[in-house]
Amino acid sequence: MSDATPLSHLEQQLNFLREIDQLKSVVRKSPLIDQSRKENSAEHSWHLAMYALILQDSANTTVNIDRVIKMLLLHDVVEIDAGDHPIHETGDTSAQEAAELQAAERIFGLLPEAQGEELKALWLEFEAAETDDAQFAKSLDRLQPLIHNVATQGGTWVEGQVTEPQVQTRYGQVIVKGSKALWQHAKQLVAQHFKSQQ
Repeated sequence: MSDATPLSHLEQQLNFLREIDQLKSVVRKSPLIDQSRKENSAEHSWHLAMYALILQDSANTTVNIDRVIKMLLLHDVVEIDAGDHPIHETGDTSAQEAAELQAAERIFGLLPEAQGEELKALWLEFEAAETDDAQFAKSLDRLQPLIHNVATQGGTWVEGQVTEPQVQTRYGQVIVKGSKALWQHAKQLVAQHFKSQQ
């Protein structure tokens, strides 16, 4: 039997907030638009929340923007344990999904139970991408790196030798589910980019 005093509600919340500071150290493949360095996952999550705030009128349907922003702030927290896995890398997706679920259990488990379960449910909803809110959130998660790649003369596409048809498939199919308008614009940017590379 443990003599340890259970953590208070506030102590659990502060433990979670200290833990997610590690997301600032998870470096992504995507460069900043000024190309001075690669972005980290915390910056990516913040930027996506801003995309949602600014672009909410481009969603295919009316979305609950508060829920969308929460999903985007939470969606990469699991990378603290599971790492970042760019869409252009191949690998065992089932192993990655299992690692991310285990990370979600641990990290959201630091919070008071009801709050942790609520946030984990939002993370799971984002991953499943079946609701309008989650589909719009997912579309922005694809749009932001696309915008960065176009703005940096190809960015990760050049590094990964990604073709225009691959971009159409890997980005387009996800973006269009959340926002046909954003994909219409992004598709033009992609076409212009690849035409300029010929």
